[in-house]
Amino acid sequence: MSRVQRIQNIDGLRETLQTILKSQCSLSESDVNLLNEAVAKLNRLRTKKGLTDKHYQMEIADIVELITEFLI
Repeated sequence: MSRVQRIQNIDGLRETLQTILKSQCSLSESDVNLLNEAVAKLNRLRTKKGLTDKHYQMEIADIVELITEFLI
């Protein structure tokens, strides 16, 4: 996957999570913390250069785990 595609995917997910944070006033503090942590990891991932596909997948797996915790 090209760097441009990765950045587009990261930006799309980040915007979606931020929309959830802004529009859901009934979120618990732990839910807000999970989503904020996921957004922070996406921001850090966006700035990393030279990632192999394996490293990128590992980073995304951590973010997906946070989102899964939020949904459960």
